[in-house]
Parts: sequence; C-alpha cells; structure tokens
Amino acid sequence: MQPDGLIFIGKEDDIKKSQRITPKIDGREIVVFYHEGKFHALDSRCYHEGGPLCFGEIEDIDGQACIVCPWHKFKITLETGEGLYKGINPQEPSPTPKWQSKGVKQRIYKITIDSGNVYVSSPDFSVSFDSDYYAEKYKQGGELAIGKPSRSEDTE
Repeated sequence: MQPDGLIFIGKEDDIKKSQRITPKIDGREIVVFYHEGKFHALDSRCYHEGGPLCFGEIEDIDGQACIVCPWHKFKITLETGEGLYKGINPQEPSPTPKWQSKGVKQRIYKITIDSGNVYVSSPDFSVSFDSDYYAEKYKQGGELAIGKPSRSEDTE
C-alpha cells in the first residue's frame, strides 16, 4: 500500500544500481540521483535555461554534492536546490573567490523509502522556484525529445 501524499517512483535497489532515473510526476519530469548513500530528487531541467540535469556530473563543491548542468555548467546543490557561484567581496584587502549561494533556484522533492520502494512527496506549488518555468515548458517532450534525433531521423 502506498503511503498518503506520496508518489511511487521506483524500487530502491533499481535506483541504487542505475544511480539516476527520470520519472514523471503528473507529466513533470524530475531526476532522482543516488549519490554517496543518499537519494536526491529535483526538477530535471536546470533553472537557468532548461539544460537536462540528468546528463550532468555530480561534483563536491565546498563540501556539498552538486549537479553541474551539462549546458552552461551552472552548479546546483542536491540537498537544497541552491544555485552556487564563485564570487569575491571587493571590500576585502585581497579578495579571494569563494563559493556563494544565489538562493534556492531548483525545486527539490522529499524522498521517502518504505519497504524497498522509493517515493517522492507531491510538490507544493504555493511556493515557486526558478526551475518551475522550464519544468512546465518541457512537460510534453521529456529529456530525450529535446536535442536527440528520433528513431525515424536515425534511419533516413
């Protein structure tokens, strides 16, 4: 039986093996990562210009696991959805670039594991995030529909 308010997205062992999946919730594509013993779920399209985060690399930035968008190298924390950038404080005597937060830009989803099944909580749309725009824009196609030839184009 599925817990109330949760959406089944896959079997725990399957996601651990594949390291990432891109399920849909009401037509909205999310990406779920299994990284260093933890599950993370967020909108699959980058908040910046809609790059497919499912094809990005995960890097450790300042002690935080971040997905790096394959299009423009924007860095997003898996834990909080914050956009990170390297900046300086010009008022420091010898300014040194440091990682700083742009604030939460990417919608993240709470993960629940129950009896070997992985669930995400339904999103709370009363709060909006920059990634919502691209999540809605790409609702119809999904990550494989954009930027990859269809089967018929392959054979022509």
